[in-house]
Amino acid sequence: MSETKIDVRDFRRALGQFPTGVTVMTTLDEEGKPVGVTASSFNSVSIDPALILWSVDKSAYSAVLFEKSTHFAVNVLGKDQVELSNRFAGRGEDKFSGVKYTEGLGACPLLEHCAAQFECKTWNVYDGGDHLIVVGEVIDYRHNESLSPLVFAQGSYAVSMQHPCSMKRSEDDLQPEGFLENYLLYLLHAAFTRASSKLYPRFMSECGISPEQWRVITLLSEKTSMPEEQLARMVMQPLNVFRQTAERMIQKGHVAVAAQGQLRLSEEGVALSEVLFAIAREHEASVLSVLGEESVLSLQASLKAIGQWEG
Repeated sequence: MSETKIDVRDFRRALGQFPTGVTVMTTLDEEGKPVGVTASSFNSVSIDPALILWSVDKSAYSAVLFEKSTHFAVNVLGKDQVELSNRFAGRGEDKFSGVKYTEGLGACPLLEHCAAQFECKTWNVYDGGDHLIVVGEVIDYRHNESLSPLVFAQGSYAVSMQHPCSMKRSEDDLQPEGFLENYLLYLLHAAFTRASSKLYPRFMSECGISPEQWRVITLLSEKTSMPEEQLARMVMQPLNVFRQTAERMIQKGHVAVAAQGQLRLSEEGVALSEVLFAIAREHEASVLSVLGEESVLSLQASLKAIGQWEG
């Protein structure tokens, strides 16, 4: 037991500053039934031999199964597999119901449409405090570079995107040329990145509100109350992580528990939302000051139309 006293919730938030990918680890139980659990602790260990590791909570039902398994598979999820991540992050005995998969090495389940997969033979299992550290030798693998991986950062799901700095040709040539000069997706990304980089820091510095808390407040401002499962899905957080966010907002007095366990804004939360909306409107006005009124209305209509595009 460590002698260092650490605030567990704050420690988790600190760890959340390090973005990770999202995986579903799979194996078989003693009866040959598929077992799967969502994990973001996946990491590489060695190239020769090819070794990877991940960790599983000792209190998890699957911990002893992975500890004793001879093989397991690492399914690296793509950005469109949030629901799959949530499914395997929850507790339940029917996680594979309706999920399509094939059998890989050791008959371990290989999920469909993943960004990458690693089929492993268990190399060793080590004690790691309240977790087991599972090291696997990669026997086979595959990856699909056309799929963007799902990312987990600051307590929320995210997607990987090219950093604007990497798109600059030189310090003396900051403007895109040729194809990028008028490419809509590039322009949308550049505009969003520049605008949002000024807004979220203001929320934190002036109100102590994180991006995910801002999303909760905006959603609850439009509804009398909402169930936490729905909020977690809309805020793009796993349910267990969202519950930590909600608990913190309840402790701050911004959110209260309504009938049937649903969440609502407290009086303090309503007052805070007005302050946040005022900041957002001021920021928006500053951003849009480069446009005329007609251009702003046209931009809003155009973005709404693009948002409804289904391809």
